[in-house]
Amino acid sequence: MAVGALLQITAYGVPQMIVGRIVGGIGNGLNTATAPVWQAETSKAAWRGKLVVIEMICNIAGFSLSNWITYGFSFVGGPLSWRMPLTLQFIFIFILFATVPWLPESPRWLIAHGEIDRAEQIIADLEATTIDDPWVVTESKEIQWAANFERENGMSWGDLLRGRTGAGNTCIIRRLLLGAGTQAMQQLAGINVTSYYLPTVLTQSVGLGNSLARLLAACNSVSYLLFSLIGIPNVERWGRRKMMMYAAVLIRYNELPGYSGSKQVASASIAFFFLYYVFFGIGWQGVPWLYPTEINSLAYRTKGAALGTATNWIFNFMVVEITPIGIQSLQWQFYIIWTVFNAAFVPIVYLFYPETAGRSLEDIDRFFREDAKILVFRDKDAISEKRPQKYIEHEQNEVRRNSSVISANPEALRKRMASMARANVEGGWGHEEKV
Repeated sequence: MAVGALLQITAYGVPQMIVGRIVGGIGNGLNTATAPVWQAETSKAAWRGKLVVIEMICNIAGFSLSNWITYGFSFVGGPLSWRMPLTLQFIFIFILFATVPWLPESPRWLIAHGEIDRAEQIIADLEATTIDDPWVVTESKEIQWAANFERENGMSWGDLLRGRTGAGNTCIIRRLLLGAGTQAMQQLAGINVTSYYLPTVLTQSVGLGNSLARLLAACNSVSYLLFSLIGIPNVERWGRRKMMMYAAVLIRYNELPGYSGSKQVASASIAFFFLYYVFFGIGWQGVPWLYPTEINSLAYRTKGAALGTATNWIFNFMVVEITPIGIQSLQWQFYIIWTVFNAAFVPIVYLFYPETAGRSLEDIDRFFREDAKILVFRDKDAISEKRPQKYIEHEQNEVRRNSSVISANPEALRKRMASMARANVEGGWGHEEKV
C-alpha cells in the first residue's frame, strides 16, 4: 500500500497512476482479505461479531473522512487538490507499521502449522488465564481435531474448481459459495452506486449544483457512520440472518423510483438517499465481511475470505462501471434494478443461510459435518440466534473431562464452569444452567 501510494502521489502521467493504483490495490486486497480472518480467529464467539462490525465501522469512518477531504480540496486548484489527499493516507499506513508487529498470531493458524505450545499460550493470554486451564486445553484440542480433520480431507483450489468435494463431507464448496454470496449481495444492494457517484447522482438525477452535491455527500457519510454503530450491540442479539433480511427489505423500499420531471419529488429523494445509507450501515456493511470468516472451515477460512474479498471487488468494479451509463440511459428506472435485487435477497438469506451468531468456529464446523441440509429454514438449531444447547453441553462435557485429567483443584473447575455459564447468557447463548 505504501509503494502504491507513493507511485500515485508522484505520478505525472496516466501510466504511472495506473501502476500505482494496481500496486496499492494488491496491498489493500491483502489487507481486507486477512484482517477479518485474524479478527474472527482471535475473538470470543460472543465478541466476534461486534469486533468485525467495529472494524467495518472504522472503514466507514475512513470513507467519511475521505468525503470531507474531497469536499475541502474541491476548493483548491492545481495538482495539490489531488496529491495532498493521496498523501494523507500515509498517516494510516504508518499506524499499521507501528501496531501490527505487536499483534498476536492467530492460535488457529499456529495449530494448523504445528505450533501448539505457542497457540495455547496465546489462547490463555486472550482469556487472561493459564495454559493449564481446562477451557484452554479443551479449546486447543477442539482446534487440533478440526485442523487434523481438514488436513486429512482437504483439497486444493484445483480440486475445488473441478467440483471435487472430498471424503470428509464438510460442505466446502457450499460454504465458500455462502461466504462469497454475502459479498456479492452487498454490492448488488447498490451501495457503490451512491458511494462512488453520489455527487453525480445528485447533480444528474436530482439537479443540484456541484458544490452542494459534494457537501451533501460528505454529510451523508457522517449519518452512514453514526447509524452503522447500531450494528455493534445488535449483531449478536439479532443474528446475521435477520440483520441481512431486515436491511434488505428496508433498502428495497428506499429505492422505489419517484416521478420523473417533478423537482419537488427529486429534492425529497435526497432524504431517501440518506435513509438508504442508514439501513445499509445497520445490516449490510459489516455482516458480509464477517460471515465468510465464520462459515468456512479452518483449512479454507483464508481461501474463503480471499474469495469473498475478490467477489466483493469484482462486483464493485461491475457496479462502478455500469452506473454512469445506467444513469444516463435509464435515468430513474436504473434504480429499479437495485430494488429487485434487494427484494430477492430476503428469500435467499431466509432459505439458505445458517445462523453463525453465538457459535464458536468449531460449532459451525460440527454443524456442516453433521450433513446439514441445504434449505436451513426448517432447522431450528441452524437459524437460532442463540447457541444451540447441544453445543453448550458438548463443550461443558469436554471441559469436565479435561479438568479431571489436568486439574486436581475442584474449586478452579467450579469457577471455570460458572464463568462459562455466565458467558453463554451474556453472549446471547440462552444457557442458564447452574454448575
